[in-house]
Amino acid sequence: MTRRPLSLAAALSLLVAVGVLAVATPASAANLLANPGFETGTLSPWSCTGGLGSVVGTPVRSGTKALQGAASASDNAKCSQTVAVQPNTAYALTGWVRGNYVYLGVDGGASTWTPGAAAFTQLTVNFTTGASQTSVVVYTHGWYGQGTYFADDISLDGPGGTGVPGVPGNPSVGAITNTSIALSWGASSGTVTGYRVYEGTTVRATVTGTSTTITGLAACSAHSYTVAAYNATGESAKTSAASATTTGCTSVPPTPGGLAVGTITNTSIALSWNASSGATGYRVYEGTTLRATVTGTSTTITGLAACSAHTYTVAAYNASGESAKSGGVSATTTGCTTVPPTPSGLTVTGATNTSVSLSWSASSGATGYRVYEGTTQVATGTGTTATVSGLATCSSHSYTVAAYNASGESAKSGAVSATTTGCVNTGLPKHALIGYLHASFANGSGYLRMADVPSSWDIINLAFGEPTSVTSGDIRFRQCPVAECPNVESEADFIAAIRAKQALGKKVLISIGGANGQVQLTSTAARDTFVSSVSAIIDKYGLNGLDIDFEGHSLFLNAGDGDIRNPTTPVIVNLISALRTLKARYGSGFILTMAPETFFVQLGYQFYGGTCSGCDNRAGSYLPVIYALRNDITVLHVQDYNSGPIMGLDNQYHNMGAADFHIAMTDMLAAGFPVANTGVTFPALREDQIAFGVPAAVSAGGGYTTPAQVQQAVNCLVKNQNCGGYTLRGGTSPDFRGLMTWSINWDRYYNWEFSNSHEPFLNALP
Repeated sequence: MTRRPLSLAAALSLLVAVGVLAVATPASAANLLANPGFETGTLSPWSCTGGLGSVVGTPVRSGTKALQGAASASDNAKCSQTVAVQPNTAYALTGWVRGNYVYLGVDGGASTWTPGAAAFTQLTVNFTTGASQTSVVVYTHGWYGQGTYFADDISLDGPGGTGVPGVPGNPSVGAITNTSIALSWGASSGTVTGYRVYEGTTVRATVTGTSTTITGLAACSAHSYTVAAYNATGESAKTSAASATTTGCTSVPPTPGGLAVGTITNTSIALSWNASSGATGYRVYEGTTLRATVTGTSTTITGLAACSAHTYTVAAYNASGESAKSGGVSATTTGCTTVPPTPSGLTVTGATNTSVSLSWSASSGATGYRVYEGTTQVATGTGTTATVSGLATCSSHSYTVAAYNASGESAKSGAVSATTTGCVNTGLPKHALIGYLHASFANGSGYLRMADVPSSWDIINLAFGEPTSVTSGDIRFRQCPVAECPNVESEADFIAAIRAKQALGKKVLISIGGANGQVQLTSTAARDTFVSSVSAIIDKYGLNGLDIDFEGHSLFLNAGDGDIRNPTTPVIVNLISALRTLKARYGSGFILTMAPETFFVQLGYQFYGGTCSGCDNRAGSYLPVIYALRNDITVLHVQDYNSGPIMGLDNQYHNMGAADFHIAMTDMLAAGFPVANTGVTFPALREDQIAFGVPAAVSAGGGYTTPAQVQQAVNCLVKNQNCGGYTLRGGTSPDFRGLMTWSINWDRYYNWEFSNSHEPFLNALP
């Protein structure tokens, strides 16, 4: 949500400026960038992702050269340069750009953009370095699928500094003896005084060159080394580790790793594995039977029967004995007859509080069938029906079925979704109208008293509760000050009006975050403070629940955090824990809603911040939160606005502002989708949990959609009518929960166009 979106341009400016609290005038004016106008005819020292940057002679803003970035569907052609700066100092970054969706900014800091510039247009970003910051990375990039952009005359004005050196090249191991290990590495960029070699956190050597030998080691001892470059300013990040074991082992070698299956024929299976230090040779076992003894790290087991299944392990040995066996790998020789075809017609035939019943059509040649939830087998049998039991009440599930025989297993069928019964009645209508009320600020739309909110609104989100600082977790809410809102009611009248709405069956929630309310629960202390401070707000005003509207940089994924089912990033883990605690504290009637932007949910189909290389680590970062709370969320209403183009399940880009955007984005939640580069699927939500959000009016945010287009999208989702050629992957959703808007105030400002159009429409749906 954006607080003061007086126009689309203003709304976009606020989104890209999240986190910039003050702008100072640069301490001096001197362009610190090398090759700022690309007049050398080369990119150096700029670097561009995907090899998509080049220097061109036209169009140019000045001189004879400019940068061209050929953004593709999977790469935004980001071109960047690292610059040494001084700590706690103001700088001004400017540049001239041309093209669709062109960005200029600083890694980890401020940025700005233009949605479309037919001629060279100047962008400016002012920022101040941190108290200990000695370098910045400035960049420009386009947007996925939006074509080529151009940039010229880029300038970073301010005093220069001596940055820390770049990270050296990863070390490699040279000669190894009983007591020493030789290392070498690539030279570091920048000013380098020398290099430190670490074992863990201990410095083992300090040298001025790019090689050394670590001596005085114990025979047959394992070691792992990293290297960092340093100068007077400080030390670079460490390289990746290089590991080695000194010679002279007399103990049993370690268990080999990496056992893998290679080529398979009717009568043979090839195997390979990683070397084990100190090993004389290797023994390959099938169960307890020795199948091969070799000195290398591969072998082929022959003389096998066609279409026969086998499982192998490997152990290393030397004169001292044999290691433990490795984990097993399984394979089946070829020569099998045909596996049965994939079963069709998978259907949910019933559900109870703890079970789901399924049926499907028979598959010719099948011996039996296996039912899967994700990759987990949950049922098997010889018939064409199954009941999966032991499930949680009011929980959502997605199932596939595969047929099998002696030759193997078919591909899995298409998935069907089901929800167990026993869901708590939240008191909401089947199709609800949801809106945000500017309760703590006026905005250009003006202040609206709680008592004056029309009864057409079923959920009223109070905007906003905000933290005392980004990482404190201490959430505060106050009514709009009289100086800003002369017509604000007293606190007693405000609370009385909330009670009156609740007496009519309406739900009033506190919404946490918004565009200005960055919340990062980086510690368990912040998590606990979040729980206690949010509880205090709910208790004081007698609210029905909580809305999570984390935007900007509140949520992100650490590198390597690639499983939405088991997140490891603290801001994600602590938010999940806090919301579970609040849900448990207030019981089953507690209303929990979320309003993420498409960037944090649907973009995860194409890019996931924990695994993608070079993309924004916030991409898809709401997914593990939604997954963890999928049985607790009352409504997920994604903001289908202030969004760039997003790829749908039809693998086409969709743009905000029309029915097809709402259809494609909402269908992703109803169908579920694979999360990019993770091998994990985000499962479908229950129909009654799904809504979508649109601006109430043109002044409320980018992506305004006319009432006719909004209702076309809903009719497609609920009735599979007028879908404009789009095929619903998640099927029809007759229990679709409804519509959310930013905001009730803007709706009033535009004579209640949103609520007057959509409340009777929602009420008329089946």
